[in-house]
Parts: sequence; C-alpha cells; structure tokens
Amino acid sequence: MTTQTDKASAFLDLHRPGDPLLLPNPWDQGSARVLASLGFRALATTSSGHAASLGRLDGSVSRDEALAHAAVIVAATDLPVTADLENCFAGDPAGVGQTIALAVGTGLAGGSIEDFTGDNDDPIYPIGLAAERVAAAAQAGHSSGGRFVLTARAENYLHGRKDLADTIARLQAYAAAGADVLYAPGLTSLEDIRQVVKAVDRPVNVLAFAGAPSVSELAEAGVSRISVGGAFAFAAYGALADAATELRDQGSYGYLARSATGRQAIQRSV
Repeated sequence: MTTQTDKASAFLDLHRPGDPLLLPNPWDQGSARVLASLGFRALATTSSGHAASLGRLDGSVSRDEALAHAAVIVAATDLPVTADLENCFAGDPAGVGQTIALAVGTGLAGGSIEDFTGDNDDPIYPIGLAAERVAAAAQAGHSSGGRFVLTARAENYLHGRKDLADTIARLQAYAAAGADVLYAPGLTSLEDIRQVVKAVDRPVNVLAFAGAPSVSELAEAGVSRISVGGAFAFAAYGALADAATELRDQGSYGYLARSATGRQAIQRSV
C-alpha cells in the first residue's frame, strides 16, 4: 500500500462485524513502529496521548499541531492510520470540512469527528447541527475521488449524558450524513453495545474502557473495531513514573528488568 486511497480502502475492509479490528493508539513515531512490529494491521492517533507527550492535557493541541503529529505517525510505518481529530477544531460545518481536507493531505486513511462542543457547560451539539458537521466532513473526505474513512463519534457518555436512545439516534443521523464508522465512547454495558450494533448499518467501534466487555464478548456482539484511546500512552507514562519513584525513594534499580523489554521491542521494530 503506497497511496492514501489504497490505505483507506484497506482500512475500511478491516472492519468486520464479529471479527473486530484491534486498533492501538501510538503517541509518537517509536510507539507506532513498535505496534506495527507486533502485527497490528492499522493504527490510530490519540489526542490525549499526543497532548501528554507535549506535557499538556487533552483538548489543548491546535489543529496544525494535530495534523503535523498525524503526518509523523503516517510516515512511521506503511500501515493505514486514522486520526483522532477531536471536534475537527471547528464549530461550523465549513471549518470541519477544511480540517478533513487538510487531513486527507497528510496521507491519513481516516479520521474522526466528535459532537463535543468543547464547552463543558453545554457539551454536545444539537443533533441537527452535529449531523451537518458530519455531512461536511464526509463531503470533504470523499469529494476528491479518493477514500477517507470517516468515524463519527457520539460523545454523550463521556459527558454525563447516559442516554442510549439519543446516542443511537445520533449515530443513525451520522450514518445518514455519510459517516463510514460509528463510535460512542464510554459505553460499557454489553447489552447497550448490542443495541447500538443492531440499530445502525455501519461498523461500530468500541473503546476499551474501564469495565468494558472483553474482546471476545464484543466480537460476539458484532463490534467491528476496538480502540484503546490514550491508555497505552498513559500506561507507558505510568511505568516511567514508577521507575523514577523507585530510583528516588528506594535507590534501587528494579525498573531495569522492565526497561529491557522496552529496549528489545524497539530493536525489533527498526
């Protein structure tokens, strides 16, 4: 696979209900190469993991920074890459379309759009405007004659709105607006996930969230993709903090055994 269109087509083909694509989220070039060497078939960026690598919190990265980061991950391997583009860094459909057009230019196979407004006091766009934003993203991603796998995210459950009916209605509206993959991060009930899968006619992504069903259970429910968000990045930073704390507080080097595993992983990936 050498062209953006080839990668996008291959990426979409990996979405099979009942045989979910395990989609890990690297946060830099090295982690992308390690994950590719471990046999994963596609990669996704993580907004929170990227922000952490810059010493920031999620939501603080600019569009230019996110797209430059995505280009680094794309260049790291020959695998298809989809990007966490947050709310596409725009509230209006025209701005959303511009973000997606720029994303296609980085060589990304796909990207996501959230219905989170960025305002914690009023966190979710009205469904009509949210669908218009998805439509603008789909038009920008598909208008060049190529292919861009658009994932539309319903963010209710991440912002205290545990309304399954509204979440399903949103996902259905986003599918009608042109989304290729649907995603409601924060769902952990297997029965709720089954209802989502049955209610929509697009592949469904599930976030490997605390309390989420196992991979085999999600496969049985018909899920097509499972991603980890920033979890791998934060696991790595957790190991760093543990190692540094051991050295500071105990003056011992137990972390060296764990570091050997990481060194070997890097050596195998280059």
